[in-house]
Amino acid sequence: MTEPAPGAHLAQLNVATLLHPFEDPRIAPFVEMLDPVNSAADGAPGFVWRLVEEGEGDATGLRPAGEDVIVNLSVWETREALWDFAYRSGHLEVMRRRREWFQRHVEAHLVLWWVPAGHLPTVGEALERLSDLRAHGPSPRAFTFASTYTAAEAARHLPAAVPSARP
Repeated sequence: MTEPAPGAHLAQLNVATLLHPFEDPRIAPFVEMLDPVNSAADGAPGFVWRLVEEGEGDATGLRPAGEDVIVNLSVWETREALWDFAYRSGHLEVMRRRREWFQRHVEAHLVLWWVPAGHLPTVGEALERLSDLRAHGPSPRAFTFASTYTAAEAARHLPAAVPSARP
């Protein structure tokens, strides 16, 4: 496993466009997986933080990218920690079944970027990174698992650290 860069963590945003309204019974199997998958993320090695709607256990009620688009925003110590959670845990079952609940992507739906340790990215920052990836392709500023850059390569693109309000 790659050691985390001193003072840097990996942020990720992924978006998914629902095939049906979130309350539709056809989305219920996805909704039922949310708590166990989010709990697994919270306890996963290398997990730092994830976006949740105030008073809720997840961010599915937030719709900053459109009424039919759900977002997932999180921060991890390393690329490998995020990869292990995404592809070597119960999260993989959600990914295998995603066509039941979400439209096929016609453009990038996942973006990764480095942030200073302690910085919690905003949804606006995350959507801007996704927009950058869509417009310009992978770069040290916005990339994917298939086109990874190190924190050192991305150093000039790191946002200013904002202290965490978390305990």
